[in-house]
Amino acid sequence: MNKPIFTIIAPVHNEELVLAELHRRIAEVMSQTGEAADSWELVLVNDGSSDRSGEIMAELNRQDPRVKGISLSRNFGFQVAVTCGLDHAQGDAVILIDADLQDPPEVILQMIEKWREGYDVAYGVRGERAGETWFKKTSASYFYRLIHSITSVKIPVDTGDFRLMDRKVVNAIRRLPEKHRFLRGMVSWVGFRQIGVVYKRHPRFAGETKFTLRKMVKFATDAITSFSYVPLQLATWAGFGIAGLGLLAILVVIIGRLSGAAEFRGQATTLVAVLFLGGIQLVCLGILGEYLGRIYDEVKGRPLYLIQQRWGYD
Repeated sequence: MNKPIFTIIAPVHNEELVLAELHRRIAEVMSQTGEAADSWELVLVNDGSSDRSGEIMAELNRQDPRVKGISLSRNFGFQVAVTCGLDHAQGDAVILIDADLQDPPEVILQMIEKWREGYDVAYGVRGERAGETWFKKTSASYFYRLIHSITSVKIPVDTGDFRLMDRKVVNAIRRLPEKHRFLRGMVSWVGFRQIGVVYKRHPRFAGETKFTLRKMVKFATDAITSFSYVPLQLATWAGFGIAGLGLLAILVVIIGRLSGAAEFRGQATTLVAVLFLGGIQLVCLGILGEYLGRIYDEVKGRPLYLIQQRWGYD
């Protein structure tokens, strides 16, 4: 097989019901690019699946050499699985897509068209989100706008990881070794010519979502702490604000005591103030701890992932 022009990367975690359909639709779409039949490869990264996903990946590789498979030694998370795919991608243009087919492969053709026009990144913009709960849609909308407003790097709103990237963008991202990864922010950070492609997100083809509330919170925390110092600045602003309120409260208490008001006798006011300030201090320590923990993870120097098995690679 010659060096592929296009590499499609799909992280896999317990997606045994979807893989065959994913391969079929990818092959159907890529046959419409006008390139040779062997001009593309599909890299499936098995992120610690407990079902038959690994076996199905191996079977797809036997049936179609254009399908490459990588099994990680355990579940390292979606962002790291994508990073593993980027490290193994050989194409001049690399497409990231979810294995669950919520991001329709047919949109890849529009992204390739933008790439041929000279754009280095064509990212998917979710115009509609079918099959998702009100909570998921609302929380995602607020998150995108929050991260857009508090970061110096302007990350497009309503976008996921579904995108096409030119080889030079992929090489730039591979030079960013951070452990807590927020890839859509990293793609915005490296720059180059970027354009959005609006599409309708579909319901899952089969199975259940693996993106639980806990993972959503961790993902949002990684995104904010990777690209913004605003939480640390909030702690500073809160300190100044509370100090100002404290000075005002001192004046009020002095005046009240001098006037003999009964409301300013006893320890109730002091107790409330101490509890309030203690809570603020613990919140600020928690924010500092989040950033300090990320520094600790970076200095340990552990690899992002470990590979257990590969198919389709020498």
